[in-house]
Amino acid sequence: MAVTASSKPSESEPEVRTAAGVLRGGREAGLAVFRGIPFAEPPVGPLRFAAPRPVRGWDGVRPALTYGPPPPQSGVLGVSQDTVGDDWLTLNVWTPGPDPAAGLPVMVWIPGGGYAMGDSSLPEYDAGHLAGSGAVVVTLNYRLGIEGFAQIDGAPANRGLLDQVAALQWVRDNIRGFGGDPDRVTVFGQSAGGGSVAALLAMPRAAGLFHRAVAQSVPGTFFSPELAADIAAAFAAELGVRPTVSGLSAVTPARLPAAGDAIFAKTVQWRERWGQITHRPIPFAPVVDGDVLPVTPWQALADGAARDVGLLVGHTRDEHRLFSLIDGVLGQVTHEQTETALHMLAPGPDGARRYRQAFPAATEEELYELVNADWLFRMPSLHLAGAQIAGGGRAHLYELTWPAPGLDGALGACHGLDVPLVFGNLSSGQTATLIGDPPSPVAEELSARIRGAWTAFASHGDPGWPPYDAVHRLAQLFDTPSTVTAYPEETSRLLWQDHTFPALPLLPLLPLLPLLTR
Repeated sequence: MAVTASSKPSESEPEVRTAAGVLRGGREAGLAVFRGIPFAEPPVGPLRFAAPRPVRGWDGVRPALTYGPPPPQSGVLGVSQDTVGDDWLTLNVWTPGPDPAAGLPVMVWIPGGGYAMGDSSLPEYDAGHLAGSGAVVVTLNYRLGIEGFAQIDGAPANRGLLDQVAALQWVRDNIRGFGGDPDRVTVFGQSAGGGSVAALLAMPRAAGLFHRAVAQSVPGTFFSPELAADIAAAFAAELGVRPTVSGLSAVTPARLPAAGDAIFAKTVQWRERWGQITHRPIPFAPVVDGDVLPVTPWQALADGAARDVGLLVGHTRDEHRLFSLIDGVLGQVTHEQTETALHMLAPGPDGARRYRQAFPAATEEELYELVNADWLFRMPSLHLAGAQIAGGGRAHLYELTWPAPGLDGALGACHGLDVPLVFGNLSSGQTATLIGDPPSPVAEELSARIRGAWTAFASHGDPGWPPYDAVHRLAQLFDTPSTVTAYPEETSRLLWQDHTFPALPLLPLLPLLPLLTR
């Protein structure tokens, strides 16, 4: 591969030699920034639905000034599905200076988006503030939706996770040239990014590629192979093909997200087969396939798989409030909707009654939000900390309780509020709706505190509060002011204390023969 011939670099055009060739970046606010760096070959043509392949080298100097194209993805929330080019597997680096002797901590961000959406070029993921605190920050893209997570006959499972491993291998092999220490790598992510971090902790292929992990709002949804295969059959049937590499390869990448969206829109029709995931609905998740992902993260950590990896994990207080707004039920949840949610999601055969008994003063809407938040994010995150210490490791727990001031405070400490606070981009993208524009001094101060905790953890493993244990259950509550106290969601913790978050099964009904043969 040939690119622009090299000329002598200037101070404003920093250059770094990687294993594949020389990259030329730019300077922004005193940082060197490199965008759109390929870490694997484009997963198209004969490489479609395959494990990622190492990127080929190039001659001369490759400009690294613009983000790579996003992977094809869902348009459910109005995200553009337009993809220019097929070089989806790229990453971006912010560094105080590409000095190989600097030895700075490295932070690798995995975007969220339900394993169906996500793009490292979003303005809220600009890592200038984090890198300005003295870290090398990497953000990345990975395959999403059917391309990355559908269970396809003839293809490896969890291709999106394998992409993340390939990016971490690139970091191991190249980050020293950017000023990073390959022996001090922290992965961090939120929502599906947090679920990816949890999966990486359990994956033998990722062992040794990172040394600390920050998992924000970890979803509890991991699929059994049977459930994942059944969902893939529905995707393929929507497209009129079979759920195989050859069948789906006949469909252009740009067309696949529409099939995922179509199934996404009518998952309630599959409730008797797919169960709980039709309530949210959630058509994509990592698959516990026994190979790429041998067991669930909770089992792996309890077995000691990540005891040598420092873990920082937590959630927001009002995880489901944003989804209530998106679903159009905020402020108008009915008794029937609450009953459905309680019976589908609460743990144990008597879970619905136990929830009502445990929260006697809660309104219908409060119960609805509680059980949704507990099932999808709050209790999976808490249980990840518990599994880590059960396996002999160390974990720090937090909860974001500061209510977002935007929309007259209607969203509380909602899902996703932590992202702008971690990155410090309080007026970027959709952030201004939550934080308020301009952001208040209180928001700026809280963001600085959270950024400081994340970068301190990446640097030396201590975010600034005591580790979690099974006796005191101490957690950092991020608020104004922030405090360290016993984990506050004790009622929910007791309701879920015996739940194991297994791989979600395919319910025992007739197979999809009509779909597969139509």
